[in-house]
Amino acid sequence: MLQRLKRRPVLWTVVAIALVLIVLLAIGLWWWLGDDAPAAVDLGAAVSTLDDDAGGATATAAPTATAAPTATEMPADPAAVPTATIASTEEPTAAEPVEELAEEITAEGVNGQWFIDTSVAEFNYDDSTGTFVGFRVEEELASIGSTTAVGRTPLVSGSIAIDGQVVTAVTIEADMTGIVTDDQRRDRAIQTALSTGSFPTAAFTLTEPVRLGDDPVSGDAIITTAMGELTIKDITRSVEIALEAQLVDDTVVVVGSTEVVFADYGVAVPRVPIVLSAEDHGIVEFQLFFTRSP
Repeated sequence: MLQRLKRRPVLWTVVAIALVLIVLLAIGLWWWLGDDAPAAVDLGAAVSTLDDDAGGATATAAPTATAAPTATEMPADPAAVPTATIASTEEPTAAEPVEELAEEITAEGVNGQWFIDTSVAEFNYDDSTGTFVGFRVEEELASIGSTTAVGRTPLVSGSIAIDGQVVTAVTIEADMTGIVTDDQRRDRAIQTALSTGSFPTAAFTLTEPVRLGDDPVSGDAIITTAMGELTIKDITRSVEIALEAQLVDDTVVVVGSTEVVFADYGVAVPRVPIVLSAEDHGIVEFQLFFTRSP
């Protein structure tokens, strides 16, 4: 009996230590894999990242972004072109230099070619700043619950071509070898799933013109959609992308997203022991800044 009583404190000590270790492990897993995902793309947030001396929004511009553009034939009937919705914004208070710039843009319009400019805003994964292309996918983790896995690459190039009130061409290229997530171990799994060693580049090309509305330089945000072709792992599919765009001084800010099924592009969802399940589809999103010079 005495020996049993002596063993009980030891047993309870072992149990207590085990429970503490389990709690610490759970906390550690939550810290590594917890749902602390960066925010989804948002036009207002993207515009706010521009330098303060850039002034307020002075006009609105077209959607999508991209690499060397490819011309798209304009339809004979302008009414057939998708029309953007104009979202009102507050009138900016601008300094005199900004007013002069606005007058120049108004006179020139948004005609011509605009290029992705990665120097406009610095990329930061956690703060969702700068130019990037990426994905969002929902996961279910053991002992953790639901989380959102997010990956982004800042290695993006491209351009858009605008003729009057219509976007006639868009091309975007993203170097997928530059994708980063919240952990290097997850980075490696993503690189393997995307076979970036063999297929480093993903691309989007506009296939139908997009109408911007009656006054692309009105100072309002534009909400529209773009039809195009998305290529991942050399597999090309038609997609419809939800877009928001705004001309802020001399910069066109564009954000957009579309849902994709991974199997359509030959992408297998990465599996690791801690991940109980991951959805077979996700969101491709982007945040881009364009200027007139590459």
